[in-house]
Amino acid sequence: MTTYRIALAGNPNTGKSTLFNALTGLRQHTGNWAGKTVERAEGEFTHNGKTFRVIDLPGTYSLYSNSADEEVARNYIIFEKPDVTIVVLDATSLERNLNLALQVLEMTNRVVVCINLMDEAAKLGIRINLDRISERLGVPVAAISARSKTGIEALLDLVEKVASGRIVPVPIRVTYSEEIEQSIQKLEPFIRQTLGDLFPARWVALRLLDGDGSLLAALKEHAGESAPVKEVVNYGQTVCH
Repeated sequence: MTTYRIALAGNPNTGKSTLFNALTGLRQHTGNWAGKTVERAEGEFTHNGKTFRVIDLPGTYSLYSNSADEEVARNYIIFEKPDVTIVVLDATSLERNLNLALQVLEMTNRVVVCINLMDEAAKLGIRINLDRISERLGVPVAAISARSKTGIEALLDLVEKVASGRIVPVPIRVTYSEEIEQSIQKLEPFIRQTLGDLFPARWVALRLLDGDGSLLAALKEHAGESAPVKEVVNYGQTVCH
């Protein structure tokens, strides 16, 4: 039986853990992430005859490694490469939540955006154009109410299609200032040439420009202090200075 790995990402208070519980029921267990005091929750569910192992990542507002929670979420997506990352958004606070979604889309194209709390949005008179959001983001979008388990089947259909390759999302590419884009153009070819397809080259370039020391340390650790990673880090420091 095919088993897919699914990551749940989202801001705190988006109902992400409610969705996790709705999907996994009693088929879940908790522990800590290796070397961290951050709790790890993992469970399983089946859909259309396939097994899905789902990991509930810590709720975070960003993936810029400003905290242990952010590092855990970032490292899982970039190093473990889940078959699908479901980004859970609060339907009543889409603008604020989309910041995290855009960060995930820079890391992977295997994404389904899940807009939760649609029942609360309806009470506030908020109407959401799912097709328009999907078109703008370049990834499938589903609307659910996790507490009442409304819309979950449609969400899982999209997740299965992305996991199996029947849907191949093409996420929006955020364009930065001219100066940043010029630096990316210098870094990206070298990163791709040196590291291949191991990591998304544009995303690594952005992290180098940010001077993200935590990410650079994680890259070295993951690659076993490999020479190519050192080359990328050294070249990045040259371009950044």
